[in-house]
Order: sequence, then C-alpha cells, then structure tokens
Amino acid sequence: MSMTPEQARWFAETFDKLVQSVGQAVLGKNEVVRLVLTAMMAPGHVLLEDAPGTGKTSLARSIAATVQGTSTRIQFTPDLLPSDVTGVTIYDQNTKSFEFHKGPVFANVVLADEINRASPKTQSAMLEVMEEGRVTVDGVTHEVGNPFMVIATQNPIEQAGTYRLPEAQLDRFLMKTSIGYPDHASAVQILQGSALRDRSKQLTPRISLQAVNDMTQLASTVHVDPAVLEYVSRLMEETRLAPEVRVGVSIRGALALMRAVKVWAAVNGRHYVIPDDVKALVEPVWLHRFVLDPEAEFAGTTAKSVMTKILSEVAPPQARQQSA
Repeated sequence: MSMTPEQARWFAETFDKLVQSVGQAVLGKNEVVRLVLTAMMAPGHVLLEDAPGTGKTSLARSIAATVQGTSTRIQFTPDLLPSDVTGVTIYDQNTKSFEFHKGPVFANVVLADEINRASPKTQSAMLEVMEEGRVTVDGVTHEVGNPFMVIATQNPIEQAGTYRLPEAQLDRFLMKTSIGYPDHASAVQILQGSALRDRSKQLTPRISLQAVNDMTQLASTVHVDPAVLEYVSRLMEETRLAPEVRVGVSIRGALALMRAVKVWAAVNGRHYVIPDDVKALVEPVWLHRFVLDPEAEFAGTTAKSVMTKILSEVAPPQARQQSA
C-alpha cells in the first residue's frame, strides 16, 4: 500500500519538528541535520569528513535526545580492539557462568570518532555491525539498538598514522557529507551561550523510537514511477562508463539512493518521488562510492565534477504518474 497525501503531510510536519529540535543544539546547520535524519529513516549510516570542533558529537547526541534514544561515542585509536567496540564475554566466578558485557556499539546513535585511526581489523568489526545490525560473540548473537545509526568521522587534514577506509567499506555508508564551520550569525549565538558545554542536554524528546521505526516503514511506501527508476539506472550506468572513473556506482549504491529519495520525498510532503529528489541526494549518496582513475584524479578531476557532468548529460523524465 502506497503512502497517502495525508500521511506525507504528517511525515513532513513531524520531520520538521525533529530538525528544529536538533537545530537548537547544532546551530545554523539545518541542511546537514536534514540529511542525517534522512539517513536514519532510510535507514543507513553517515560518514562525516570534517575538521575537529565542528559539532559532530553534539549532532549525534542531539539526534538521540530528540528521538528518545541512546547515544555513545567511540574514540578510534590504533590500539583499539574489536572487543572494545562490540563487547566481550567474561566468566563470573559467583554465578559459574559467562556473561556478555555490551560494548559502546549497543546504542541507537553511535559516534565513531576518527574511524580511520583504528586498525583495519577494528574497522571491519565496526562495519560488520553496521551492515548486520547485530554482534556475534562466542557464537551468541546480540541485536543492537533499533533504530541504529552510526555517524562516523574522519579528519581530512591530518592523515599521518591513519588507515584509509577501503572503497568496499566506504560503500556501506549511505551518505558522506560534512558539517563545516558555522556562519557568522550562528558563531555569535554559540559564543553567547558558551557557558552551555552540551546543548543537547536541554533537548526534550519529540517522538519515540517506535515512531522513528514507523516513519521508516512509512517512507518505504512512497511511490516511485518507473520513469524515475529508469533515470536512476541510467545515471548509475553512466558512472561506470565515464572515462575518468575506474569503478562506478554499484547496485547497492543505487538501492541506497532509492531508499534515501523516498524519505526525501516524504520530508518535502510528497507521497511520490520526482527527479529533483534524485538530484538533491545523488551527491551525498554516490560521490564517496566513486573510484577515480589515478591519472584523471592527478589532473584535478573530482567525483563531484564527474557527477555534475553526468547529470547535465542524462535528461530526467518529464512526466510522472502518481500512485492511485
């Protein structure tokens, strides 16, 4: 059953309330907040590439507080072990049995700070949880939170002593974006409230975790016209044919985009997807999935310039058919 216009309006109104709530703690970054909340309801995970001190921790905590969820922060370092992320089984001499002690990954919103500083083994453990939504320790499976979203960060400036995420692992992030520095007015407002070290503590829940799951399920019923599916497929194929690209977007990337644009349509109060939804999200969802040809990259070609060229060459559908 497809989403109705009334449900689309309710979705948009509820989503705006969430954005406004998070915006009280993360000032002047409503567009980034909208993207991250869209990823949560897609559902998927987000990679933030930002310099330190731009509010990444505040973003994670604020989202968790707004949806009445839990949040944790994992500081990734070269000596971090997989068990430090997932948890460990310990023998209790009093009960004569093994007990599982949950790791910080058991939360609704997990901030994986500077994920590229951990060893590949620890990165793989984290990314496995992201993909499966559960942890298996000593043959016993433990489900993590639901909803469950990882906001991973990496510092684009300081690369010494880091382990670059392989392209196959980058592909597991629904979106890649950045918060960036606040504008002048927001910076002044932040300085005026400098006594508040954590603005997220002042937020009150707007909806429950179950309501988030309901919104996720509702967004999946947004109507997508076959012409839009054809458009996305053609864009995907062009990323593979572009001479500047060694590896283009996979079918997993196309599926990720479809999940995201359905949410984005509902966010904008529509029960159907239009080509503009695809154009709005194709960069944060697809650019980190490109593997550019080394010579083209050396010549100054970027994934964004390639995607811009493809969007200009592939004509979007002019007509659509709404769901009945």
